[in-house]
Amino acid sequence: MSVMDKIKGMLKGHPEQTSKGVDKAGDYVDGKTGGKYSGQVDTAQDRLKDQFGSGRDENPPRS
Repeated sequence: MSVMDKIKGMLKGHPEQTSKGVDKAGDYVDGKTGGKYSGQVDTAQDRLKDQFGSGRDENPPRS
């Protein structure tokens, strides 16, 4: 079992914490890049949340 498989296994059991971590990481990247890639970061956040079971339906869209 690879390290990535182990990480994925740990994340799948905790959707709330995973969602918070994905949001925090995306905000960090946006801050470091000055928001230059915010569209791509948002897309990546949505895909990660969908993959780990904390999809968009649980989190309302940002204003």
